[in-house]
Amino acid sequence: MLSNEQSERTELHELFEIRIESIGGLGANLAGKMLAEAGVLGLGLNGSNYSSYGSEKKGSPVTTFIRFAPPDMLIRDSSPIEQPNVVSVFHEALFRTQNCTRGLRADGVLIVNTRKTPAEIRKLTGYQAGTVVCVDALGISIEEKTRINTAMLGTLCRIVDFLDTEVIKSGIRATFEKKYPALVESNLRTFDRGFTEIKVDVASSEVAAAQEPYRRPAPSLGFVTQPMGGVILNPGNSVLKDLSSSRQGFVPEFKAESCIHCAACDQVCPDFCFVWSPQTDSHGRTFQFLQGIDYQYCKGCLKCVEACPTDALAGLRETEGYADAHQTKHAFNLA
Repeated sequence: MLSNEQSERTELHELFEIRIESIGGLGANLAGKMLAEAGVLGLGLNGSNYSSYGSEKKGSPVTTFIRFAPPDMLIRDSSPIEQPNVVSVFHEALFRTQNCTRGLRADGVLIVNTRKTPAEIRKLTGYQAGTVVCVDALGISIEEKTRINTAMLGTLCRIVDFLDTEVIKSGIRATFEKKYPALVESNLRTFDRGFTEIKVDVASSEVAAAQEPYRRPAPSLGFVTQPMGGVILNPGNSVLKDLSSSRQGFVPEFKAESCIHCAACDQVCPDFCFVWSPQTDSHGRTFQFLQGIDYQYCKGCLKCVEACPTDALAGLRETEGYADAHQTKHAFNLA
């Protein structure tokens, strides 16, 4: 499935399914549309594309489904893809909150936007079969000043051998020329770098053969097992909520020595992430002083960075463990 040269492109002879796991704001829905349009209009395949999401906003989980079939095979299924050939994970933090690799075939491909190695991703996800491909799509997008979706499309085109690189790039060009012509070339560069800057690990056939067959999970609630009417089994709780998986790769960095405790950050923060404590100043007066950030509630919008009149807050690309190491908990959240 992993192709290096355009001449290695093969014909599609059976149904091929791709599932994209992402959050709102990373462009997964647009990536699915561009990929499906390129396959249908550019390659002459039958195809379908649709997305599943809750509230349409940045940070909320999004799942995009793409199906391709040869021209003589009709696609009659519009249900969610349960056993994909490829899973492309746009947001690594989703592994903490949901099973992104569910149903991925033993000979499938897992693509992850990450700086980790394929071996680390296998350990994190438990997916030992198939192929794992890692690409630092966020790093590429930062350098090219784009979003990560075109980098992830580049990686998809690299590993799916019936996709034509030039057809996909033409689709990207046509999409961005309509509204954002100034971003065409940067997104094409992002695509090319996503195609080339990858790390790959292919499992042995013995490991793939040992993978447990997919079983559709049975619903936990039914005629016999459902609770009595009106019972709320999982009530909402603002203390327990964790917004870390909604961050798009950045967090505010707090520099206490530069803080003037003006509370401009607190006024624009939508989730009350800032932790304050009453203290006495040099004149003996009691004021609220900023102690730090409770990253459990931070979704990385960086509005506080824009509002800060000093350099006490700055945008920082989040690394694993940073939030835990620099966490300042609210008084009601000391567990």
